[in-house]
Amino acid sequence: MERVEHLLGICDCLRVDHFRGLQACWEIPAGAATAQEGSWVRGPGPALLSPLAARFPSLPLIAEDLGTITPDVRDLMAMFSIPGMRVLQFGFDGDPKNPHAPAAISEDVVLYTGTHDNNTARGWFDEEIRIEEKERIARVFGRMPSSSDIARDMITLALDSPARVVIIPVQDLLGLGSEARMNLPATTAGNWQWRLRPGEPDAEDWAWLRERTVRAGR
Repeated sequence: MERVEHLLGICDCLRVDHFRGLQACWEIPAGAATAQEGSWVRGPGPALLSPLAARFPSLPLIAEDLGTITPDVRDLMAMFSIPGMRVLQFGFDGDPKNPHAPAAISEDVVLYTGTHDNNTARGWFDEEIRIEEKERIARVFGRMPSSSDIARDMITLALDSPARVVIIPVQDLLGLGSEARMNLPATTAGNWQWRLRPGEPDAEDWAWLRERTVRAGR
């Protein structure tokens, strides 16, 4: 309770990483040789969230619900009206059931162009995606974006979506490449070192974001 209260004095909203662990988590004995020796164990679920909701009536939480999420986790989110996440970089694989596809974005989600674990939008476009994904991107935008345009095109797509909240990494606002990536999961070197330089974002960046935000009615 004290931790959440402290954090809400700093931030407007808190993201609960690996939210599914509140419903059930994979428990591994300390002496196990591999994680395969673990088993699913029920988490605190409503026993934790109910007193939080009583103390913080708006319960300003976001559930990190990426990956395989079971129906009971969705039920827990719905019980407390906690929105999940969508990531536009995941939305162009061609799967008709992809919840991250631009056409599948609903109002009750928090939409990211990419998260701290993703490459920047420009780095992703230049270095990671297949030609089939670029062709789907071109169909969404009505043209093939250039490397220098893709980040702001993705920001505009996110802002124009029905999602109630949009979160934009500042690297994408600046149109930076993979040199500005924040984190590469499952690695131990070179992460969490990128920093804004003095004067960034500049007046043009803020003016552009303001114009797009106003135009999207946000």
